[in-house]
Amino acid sequence: MKSVIIIGAGGAGLVAALSAKESGAKVTVITKEYPTRSQTCMAQGGINAVLSENGGDSIELHVQNTLKSAAGLADENAVRYMCQEAPDAVAWLDSIGVGFSRTNESKIAQRKLGGAYAPRACYAQDYTGLKILHTLYDRCLAEGIEILNERYLLEFLTCKDAQEKIFVYGVSVLNKRSGEVQTYEAQSVIVATGGYSRIYHNYSTNSVSSTGDGIATALRAGVKASDLEFVQFHPTALKNSSILISESARGAGGYILNSKGERFVNELLPRDEVSKAIDDEIAKGEDIFLDIRHLGLEFIEKELPQEAKLAKLYENIDPTCELIPIKPAAHYTMGGIDVDENSSTCIDGLYAVGECANHRVHGANRLGGNSLLELVVFGRQVGKNAAEYAKNTDKNLDLQERKIVLQEQITEIKEYTNEINFYEKQKFLGDLFYKNVGIKRDKTALQNVLNEVQEMKNILPKMGLDDKTKIYNTNLIEFLEFKNMLELAEFIIISAINRQESRGAHFRVDFPTADDEKFKAHSIIDKNGAICYEY
Repeated sequence: MKSVIIIGAGGAGLVAALSAKESGAKVTVITKEYPTRSQTCMAQGGINAVLSENGGDSIELHVQNTLKSAAGLADENAVRYMCQEAPDAVAWLDSIGVGFSRTNESKIAQRKLGGAYAPRACYAQDYTGLKILHTLYDRCLAEGIEILNERYLLEFLTCKDAQEKIFVYGVSVLNKRSGEVQTYEAQSVIVATGGYSRIYHNYSTNSVSSTGDGIATALRAGVKASDLEFVQFHPTALKNSSILISESARGAGGYILNSKGERFVNELLPRDEVSKAIDDEIAKGEDIFLDIRHLGLEFIEKELPQEAKLAKLYENIDPTCELIPIKPAAHYTMGGIDVDENSSTCIDGLYAVGECANHRVHGANRLGGNSLLELVVFGRQVGKNAAEYAKNTDKNLDLQERKIVLQEQITEIKEYTNEINFYEKQKFLGDLFYKNVGIKRDKTALQNVLNEVQEMKNILPKMGLDDKTKIYNTNLIEFLEFKNMLELAEFIIISAINRQESRGAHFRVDFPTADDEKFKAHSIIDKNGAICYEY
């Protein structure tokens, strides 16, 4: 039986695993933490799908809402495919046991999220992503799919064939428990490692694991990335912790207020517009709040229990009777590994899916409710495609040589001097990014951050480890994550400097309008930082 390896055990990876297994492949899922800790559990608001057109909604409206939010950068064919597949994707989730909330008629409940024409986000209270993730994990266990936890991705193993075409034949990882480098052979590999918004450090709604490892590793292997400059800031993160308060709170009727108690923005506009409006108010010296008091205790306890719990836990606020202090925070990264309509990269046998991939369905600004949809629709597709590719290939190469080289590289890192604390530099990087590569940008600030990032890359050998041990060396893993974030940070800034316009989540103060003639195109960047545009 031919093998498919999936790197990442969030929603995208687990959907792909089930699909590849169903298609007859031997499947192994490798993850640096545990499946139930993945970022998918933070997708609280819902998954978009037009389940009925009786209420005036339609698949065509879903397509148009997505394209509008994407600010001209989404591929219409890809968007149309995703929206057309949406009802079947939700039906499949329902069939495997996802506990969606129900109407009085026992139909799947739906709510309206920002940028949507009608209520089309299918939800499970405000735990939608969590319930989907746990159900997928249960199904993978039931199917006997092998899941290897606590393995940190080091390298995609690649080689050239007789025609000089690069193909993948496996992966190498660092076993966090033993400290050993391990290699795994596979006929095809799927990257499902999530996004990179943790570059913003304490100004991100994402888990500490969202460090862009899969994208950085794939770039080093020779793939290209696209649209890295587009980072979505969620309007409603808790002020002090950046913990996400789901769009479900606004979809249910929550208000956004300034210190004067004024509603200064339509809460259900696309996220980039709401975040810019909040940023403008903060610049005036205003504090910003989310108000759900008028929704009532009974409704909040039934439909928004997680949001109430988070507000109490992290802000000591009871949202049934108090305002919730909020700020925008880095939330979702639209760019990623560039893939085609089959979720394939430019390396034969290497695929990507989920937030680490760019299927060109989100463009410059993702529509709320489409992230869960993307991972299900394209996860099912990529699992099938990777399994079919694996069946038709038969390349077996020696893994031992790369294993030795990588073990030597780890040893070399442990020999770095410890003159500079890289944790302090990581926080410094996050501060720089939030202030200068955030909601509003300009060339001078971007160039200054680029200079800082390049200097940090130069002095990495002076940022050595405190912990030189082998077993469970989290200090080493965090250093490797920081190294990947620095590599991606450079490419994000290069992409942002080159895009001399404002579009969606990328707002240039020095170029405040969109320039369709020059920049209605996807930015494509390679491992050397060379950038071009694909129209």
